[in-house]
Amino acid sequence: MYIISSIKALTIFATGLCLIFISSGFKKQDDQPNQFRFHTVIIDAGHGGKDPGAHGAYSKEKNVALSIAKKLQAALNEQMPEIKTVMTRTTDDFIPLNERARIANSNKGNLFISIHCNSSPAVRGSGRGAMLLVYGFHRSEEQREALRENAAISYEKDYKTKYGDYDPNSPAAAIILNNYMLKYRKQSILFGSLLNDQFVNSDNRHSIGVKEQGVLVLAHSAMPAVLIETGFINNPDDEEYLNSDEGQQQIVRSVVRALKSYKEKITAN
Repeated sequence: MYIISSIKALTIFATGLCLIFISSGFKKQDDQPNQFRFHTVIIDAGHGGKDPGAHGAYSKEKNVALSIAKKLQAALNEQMPEIKTVMTRTTDDFIPLNERARIANSNKGNLFISIHCNSSPAVRGSGRGAMLLVYGFHRSEEQREALRENAAISYEKDYKTKYGDYDPNSPAAAIILNNYMLKYRKQSILFGSLLNDQFVNSDNRHSIGVKEQGVLVLAHSAMPAVLIETGFINNPDDEEYLNSDEGQQQIVRSVVRALKSYKEKITAN
């Protein structure tokens, strides 16, 4: 009985793993079955519309974020045409956080990049430089639920008929989802670290580094996700940099270089 149960559990586990691989972009290519294909980047311009975000002496976060996001999409389309780019907003509109996650998940993104500006709440101008945020592990249940939901919508409508005993709510499925969450956390930190290195060593910018926080916009992204605080908009020097074409292009170039390195690393494994 124990052996039969174990075989059945392993079968369920393997079937569930296969399903999630398929829904997450693991597709058969040429002579290498189940080769991971990095195909879609979600670009999220923070805030928008009635939500201006932080503000400096003359500029608003929502406008800076959208300008950088558009430049990033253009750069990726030119330099990495094999990658599909999806914007959560392209105009000055308010997009709820859950809608941003829905856009990302429904497009089966491989990486979620959210662009923001920081602000020092204390003395104006006391904060400076970039910062990279990944979703806090202490609030992992929210992302686990997003992974569960995203996996479920990718299954065929008749998956129970096709796959018999497979149960998305089974302990085996929970193990799979937990492993994916850990993998996505690791990949989020990897991309954040690569980008931080670009900011510091290529652009000679100050950076606070990669930090974990319970950022809501990252909570329901069923994929690796990083929020980029591009600079402190209420610091006069940072505000000038963030609003200049050269500053925005430099940020974009760093993101593209980091993304190329990230893609190479995760597809090599």
